[in-house]
Order: sequence, then C-alpha cells, then structure tokens
Amino acid sequence: MEKEKRGAENELIIGRNAVSEALNGGRSIDTLLVARGERNGSIGRIIARCRDMNVVIKEVERKKLDFLCSGGAHQGVAAYAAIHEYSSVEDILDLATQRGEAPFVIVCDELEDPHNLGAIIRTAEAAGAHGVIIPKRRNASLSYAVGKASAGAVEYVPVARVANIASTMDELKKKGVWFYGADMDGESWCGVDYSGGVGLVIGSEGRGISRLVREKCDFIVSLPMKGKINSLNASVAAGILMYEVSRQRSENKKQGG
Repeated sequence: MEKEKRGAENELIIGRNAVSEALNGGRSIDTLLVARGERNGSIGRIIARCRDMNVVIKEVERKKLDFLCSGGAHQGVAAYAAIHEYSSVEDILDLATQRGEAPFVIVCDELEDPHNLGAIIRTAEAAGAHGVIIPKRRNASLSYAVGKASAGAVEYVPVARVANIASTMDELKKKGVWFYGADMDGESWCGVDYSGGVGLVIGSEGRGISRLVREKCDFIVSLPMKGKINSLNASVAAGILMYEVSRQRSENKKQGG
C-alpha cells in the first residue's frame, strides 16, 4: 500500500515488477526512467518493450531516481503513467471528417508547463478544435497535472505525440492545413483569414516558436501589447487565437461558406 501511495503522489509506477505489470496490463506509459548504467535482468526487457511501444526512455542518476521515488524501492526503474491514451494525427483528422469540418489543430512546440498544456487542451475542447499535437521530447506530456488543468478535457480532445513537429506540419500541409504561428512581429491576429484547415502553433514559454517550426508556418500572427509587459502567457494567447478561429468559422457557417 505504501508503494502505491508514493506512486500516486508522484505520478510514478515504481519498481521492476510494478512497471512490468503496468505494461502487461496495457497501461499507457508516458516516460520510462532508468538509473544510469542499469541494464541487467528484467530492466533490459522492460527497456526493449518500451522501445517497441515508442515510449520515451530517460537515463537518470540513481540519486535523482531516489528523490523522485521518495525513497521507494525502485530497483533502478520507474515510469510515468499517462493520464490518457495518446491519439494519432490521423485520429484528429478523422474527427474533423466526422464533424464535416476542415481540420482545426493546435500544435504545441516545446511547451514545458503542464498547466499551460492542460489549459490549452481545455480551451481547445471548448472552441471546437479537433485535437492537439505535441512533440515527444522537451514538452509537457499527459501527466496528472495536465489532466487536472484540463478540467477533464483530455477525455474529449485527441492529443497526438509525434517525433518531429516540423515534418508533421509538412504532412498536414499536404492535407490542406495552413499554419499560423503565434509570435512577435507578425500580422495582427484579428486581421487574418482563418478559413480552411487551420493549425495554430504555440511556442514554449521562454523561447517561443523554434526556428525550424517558425519557418514552416504560413503566417505569423501577433497580439497587440498595450501595457508594459511584452508577452502573454502561452495558454492565454492560444485561447484568444482559438476563439478567433472559432468565431470566423461560425460566421462562415451562418453565411453558408
């Protein structure tokens, strides 16, 4: 019971047997943590299974693993369980087709704050977006904190995790999606036509959109900053843009467009 309690508090599944059973039971594993240098016995088999399942595998110092597990007997391995199963990009496109709408997706480019990601998923659900796309690395994932911040929206909004955001954007462009990056020095957000397939790109809290992803954007849009602060919280900016897309879509529908 004590191990289960620790695991729940830390969003971790702790120990070789516990991780193996989670895999056997079909539990969605977000990230596998392995103590540096540990490859013997069942750990090697766990790593191989996680690789086959495209789980992110991180090698960490044993002291860090001790700390994360709050002194629990981790035996050199622990795993973060995803709060919800990940979807595929195709699942997102299929949802758009089922609704008879052009795709409307939110792309998060190395967004690290789980509360921001959760808030974006929550607003995406309310604004009628078909899904959210995140990278496998250097981005918040579907953790307990994200699920809580989404207020349950993770149950309704498909979230796809991809190896490469830029190449995913290339594939979506072939399917009629135009990308609008939220960044400084762009066009005014409310003067842009968001008709057709839309991909809103939201960058990281500190660095914004990465260079390669920015180059893949068809438009760069900016929100006016009239105060002394020169940037908005990522989830706030995303929310404003999502609702502008939603507003334009509603207007087009009324006009029969």
